[in-house]
Amino acid sequence: MTGRGRALLILALGTLYSGLSLGGRMFYLSAVFAVLALLFSGACVMLARRGIEITCMVTPEETPRGEAAHLRIRAESRLPLLISPLRLNVALGDDSAERILPLCRGAGELVMDIPARHIGALQAGVTRAEATDALGLFRLRCGAALRPLLVLPRSFEVEPLRFLTGEEGRALPNRSTEDLSSPEDTRAYRSGDALKRIHWKLSARRRELIVRRFETPAPPDTLVLLDCTAPAGAEQDEDRLRLRDALCETALSVAEMQAGRDAPVRVPLYGAQAGEFISDAGGGVGRLAEMLARQPFLGGTDFPSVLNLELRRMRRTGATVIITSQLNAGVVEGVKHIRRMGPAARVYYVTHTPDAPQDRPYIAQLQQSLVEVCYVTPA
Repeated sequence: MTGRGRALLILALGTLYSGLSLGGRMFYLSAVFAVLALLFSGACVMLARRGIEITCMVTPEETPRGEAAHLRIRAESRLPLLISPLRLNVALGDDSAERILPLCRGAGELVMDIPARHIGALQAGVTRAEATDALGLFRLRCGAALRPLLVLPRSFEVEPLRFLTGEEGRALPNRSTEDLSSPEDTRAYRSGDALKRIHWKLSARRRELIVRRFETPAPPDTLVLLDCTAPAGAEQDEDRLRLRDALCETALSVAEMQAGRDAPVRVPLYGAQAGEFISDAGGGVGRLAEMLARQPFLGGTDFPSVLNLELRRMRRTGATVIITSQLNAGVVEGVKHIRRMGPAARVYYVTHTPDAPQDRPYIAQLQQSLVEVCYVTPA
């Protein structure tokens, strides 16, 4: 009931009391009219509560950061009702707005743009809908109608990774090397083949030169270690969201670049939503973009522990990429341990202050350990 409805109810009770006390017909007539108005308004609101249906649709449900999606709100009434236009509180991802939606001939429709400024799994739609009867005595509240919207990271160009050749025969991902300990098949001799590959017995039997062909070892993995804890160095929510965007887009860019070079990519996520992305040679990274968008970057395993846990993969890893917004003694020691295990290491330091003096000693330690350090400044 609205304030007007409460005032009319008090008026009805007052005139009824006056009529009973003084016996005047005008008091009774006023009380009857007030009660009838209250009953009529209450009946309209009760019918409207069951007759109005609000639906929302978001198109597209997945959109890259920086673009816009569209929210379509439709309200329908199955009964001819005497109510005011709907007052809608609309959630637009990170924003909110209020709109008025009149029901003309029992239906109304509204289309709004949803700005996708930051990466994440968002909700868009009607959080609350209110209306009153024609007399404004009772208020009608409808339930929420929300739809999911996934804002995906965008990739950018990064420098190619350099794989190191270790003692166990790790090589560049596109280099055509052969494992001389694993003969696979034979083929005809070609000019330039080494004499030690000639199969002399088979060549004598066929009366032509035949050489052994050996297995080509699979290219080494690229391991991308992303810091999924709360971004460091953010004083405001907007700064935290921008750091999160930069972390996600850097990880996606590295994985996309390596997948385009036919190199397997592994991205373990130790955040609140734990998981692991594994891309075989030539595999796409679309699923990784969805996993990053759904990662809240709150809680999870602290990043120095993640670096220590991933040391077990270093024998199969050709290059390791570390992406973080925090630089401290624990992170630096973890990266140095990874580099000592053999693979090439590159650190992407995501920060708003790349020239901070407190970070210089840590950067110097990484560079002295032959770790490549790259700065990423959130846009």
